[in-house]
Amino acid sequence: MSGGIFGIWQWVVVGLIVVLLFARPGKISGLMGDFGKGLSNFKKGMKDEGNEKQNIEEDVSDNTDKNKS
Repeated sequence: MSGGIFGIWQWVVVGLIVVLLFARPGKISGLMGDFGKGLSNFKKGMKDEGNEKQNIEEDVSDNTDKNKS
């Protein structure tokens, strides 16, 4: 008696995961909301870092131009 593809312990683990995910209403939407906020903050940080790097490069080129004249 093999129990098919999945044994009893695999079904227990799947059942526990389902209970943890769906035990409270709104839990998954809350997690996805947090994930979305984190992703948008990451994108904003990358954009700010790019602007900061560009500003530094402009300052350096301005200073080298002033030193040449």
